[in-house]
Amino acid sequence: MTRLPLQAVLFDMDGTLVDTERLWWEAVEQVAGRALTEADEGEVLGRAVEHTADWLATAMGASAADLADTLHREFADRVRAGIVPRPGALDLLDALAREGVPTALVTASPRAVADTVLAALGGASRFAVSVTADDTEHTKPAPDPYLAACRVLGVDPSGCVAVEDTETGVASAEAAGCTVLAVPSLAPIEPAPGRTVLDSLEGVTPQLLRTLLPYRLRVMSWNLWYGGTKVHDHLAKQLKVIAETGVDVVGLQETYGTAAEELAAALGWYHHRAGENLGVISRYPITARFGDPDVGFYGAAGVRVRVHEGVEVDVWTVHLDYKQYGPYEIDGDPAAHEDVRLAQMRDALSGIEETAVLVGDFNSPSHLDWPDVDWPVTKAAEEAGLRDSYREAHPDPATHPGHTWSPIHSLHEDGSGRPEPQDRIDYVLHRGLRVVDSETYVSGDPRPWPDVEHNDWPSDHAAVITTFSLRV
Repeated sequence: MTRLPLQAVLFDMDGTLVDTERLWWEAVEQVAGRALTEADEGEVLGRAVEHTADWLATAMGASAADLADTLHREFADRVRAGIVPRPGALDLLDALAREGVPTALVTASPRAVADTVLAALGGASRFAVSVTADDTEHTKPAPDPYLAACRVLGVDPSGCVAVEDTETGVASAEAAGCTVLAVPSLAPIEPAPGRTVLDSLEGVTPQLLRTLLPYRLRVMSWNLWYGGTKVHDHLAKQLKVIAETGVDVVGLQETYGTAAEELAAALGWYHHRAGENLGVISRYPITARFGDPDVGFYGAAGVRVRVHEGVEVDVWTVHLDYKQYGPYEIDGDPAAHEDVRLAQMRDALSGIEETAVLVGDFNSPSHLDWPDVDWPVTKAAEEAGLRDSYREAHPDPATHPGHTWSPIHSLHEDGSGRPEPQDRIDYVLHRGLRVVDSETYVSGDPRPWPDVEHNDWPSDHAAVITTFSLRV
């Protein structure tokens, strides 16, 4: 199983890169006029100056603004007096730079303090971006600082490792969707899924960070169009698509009976055939099969795939009736004839358990794409807790329409010359997974119907491919 690539490493500053948490602790003790205890850690460690100032103001009956100014001054004086990089921190930064892995500084300290520390570490050039308490509306433990750093870097949080030393920082990074490497400075931190705890950064390498990232699962929905038989040498072209896209599981429709077996045999994969029209192929073992094995041309079929020891995911494929296609309805309600498709979808949904992927050709547009039409098929899936992975990755249908029907039909095939409605009718839905990215896919430059025999793309639908991240 393949892990997600390491896109960036995001570093907390105080207590993680440099030994300033003790300086901050001492500064707060100075302002509070007393020794701090373990009970105070949640209000001090990893917190913005303003948060700690508000907490002190409540206890001391003083002005929060005045206390914040004093805290800034006491802490900055200690930082200027000398900061010490934490063991292994500079070596790791240097190693990441050599390998070209982008880094960011993400701190709850104000910009003035961050700039002082950056200067002591050799300048801001060590980091592609720095995010401070001054740069986001909400700072740690909210996810905002880490999300802001990822946006500037142009990376997905699921491909990032955040290095933190406090529970507050860990909460911020995890809420943003990052993998966390915790190196506690003053207070202990417990390991958890997606969170590794080490005593220090000594000996930590970019390769070790890569081993912390979640695994990826790439799932495709593909209507093969009469099994691909409308196109010359269709099996070789189908295999080429699967190899080029690097998918792991493919939910198939219009298999023409034998396509799932043929593809799986050529790839050395596992497969499930259901009736004459549906199938699933998987590079990972299939441990269970769901639904009627003799399902008719329309319906649903599912499998359970073991993607890693102890980690299984259910993947269902569905094909819904094409008759009385909604976008063809020029007058009246385009969703008026969805009863058959809706009943087929509800039947499919009744067999799907908690964590699952549902792919398929719904022969129905989405209510997420048509603001004035509540298409009932996709609404039913949403009400059952399934999320549209393509719209999660691309929320705006104006900029990313994601049309899957049809790469070869710009005109209606009845010969009338009228335009064929272009729409998104193929989907990868999910419940309980995290979406990294989603795309529609067509290879080559398909010629329009009927001159399709020599197309590189052996279908009349675009495929949909979604990458999920999986923790093991």
